[in-house]
Amino acid sequence: MYLTYFRFPSEDQELDYIWDNNLNDINVYPFKVLSACNLGKVTFEPITIFPGGNGTGKSTALNAIAEKLNINRDSVFNKSKFYTNYLKMCEIHILTSIPGNSRIVTSDDVFDYM
Repeated sequence: MYLTYFRFPSEDQELDYIWDNNLNDINVYPFKVLSACNLGKVTFEPITIFPGGNGTGKSTALNAIAEKLNINRDSVFNKSKFYTNYLKMCEIHILTSIPGNSRIVTSDDVFDYM
């Protein structure tokens, strides 16, 4: 295990960012995606599962975690101009260095190559 927890911004933090930057809150992805699902702090276990149907934020959560940790991914994913600022608001706790050859694998990575 490398990662003990990952904390996504709260809805209040996201709204503060949106208001402070005079943004239209409709198109500020990934803001308002995971907070709408009440996803805050994820504590990792040896096996951690993100359950949920299509469109519930599983891939968005994994993409944010991987991007914050500089982990590679083969498939292209949605990155808006707000992505970097969103990641700055995320908090991580790592037990030990993550190997440089680590990868994130989602269903997109599998199905894109089938």
